Amino acid sequence: MTPAGIRQLFADTAREERPDLAALCLLVGAIADPSLGEHGADAAQIELDRLAGLLPYGLEGPEQWAGAMRTLLGESCGFHGTPADYQRLESSLLHEVLTRRRGLPILLSVVWIEVARRAGGPVYGVALPGHFVVGFGDPAGHHVLADPFDSGRLMSAADAELLVAGATGGPLSPTMLAPADPLDIVSRILNNIRAWAAARPEHLAVQLWAVELGLLLPHHSARLRYEYAQLLVQSGDFASGAAGMEAYADVLADVDPDAAETVRRQARAARALLN
Repeated sequence: MTPAGIRQLFADTAREERPDLAALCLLVGAIADPSLGEHGADAAQIELDRLAGLLPYGLEGPEQWAGAMRTLLGESCGFHGTPADYQRLESSLLHEVLTRRRGLPILLSVVWIEVARRAGGPVYGVALPGHFVVGFGDPAGHHVLADPFDSGRLMSAADAELLVAGATGGPLSPTMLAPADPLDIVSRILNNIRAWAAARPEHLAVQLWAVELGLLLPHHSARLRYEYAQLLVQSGDFASGAAGMEAYADVLADVDPDAAETVRRQARAARALLN
């Protein structure tokens, strides 16, 4: 499939009534790694199915589910993360995480979510500030949290409060424990990829495609279109970048005229580079 075909499939999948989290993550991987192909994506889905089939039958209650997942994925299979994984693009790609059994918290959580979901588990993602984890049970009632990055260690309420305090300086609020929407998970993965590439100027192309995919999600900020325009200018596409800045300035004009004029000046500067 061509890159354009992958992007179209990504956009179509994101707009389904129930977006397929694993499929979207694998389409991100297909853009990052053209060698993945349909066969590689199918193999990743089969691996998730295989892992789900290794879970014991008859699991009941969130504690049993979390314990069984920790035993299978964290202990037997060795899925976990280390600080070094934050330095690798592969840590944000589902097919690579399934192969390496290492990754960022959010990708390891995707593995846990997809394996447990296939086995009928009451699982959901929890987008705590700065650190993604998984929950089992009733988010509004009895539930347990587990940290796939730490091999599935069960988290107490105090653990979650400490994690949030370290990331934000504030308290844990009930809304932080709400189940994460699949599209929000994918958006957060793309944000991680953008941040990784932004710290490495030689990977401008990675930053570009991560923003392009973000723009294909049903809901995204106007600011993301401005970021895309800036990246186009950096990549040498001055005309498209300037047009994007002007469109963003039009959106901004009613709420912040001064900021809009600043963006228009940037657009004029970009167009001047064409001469």
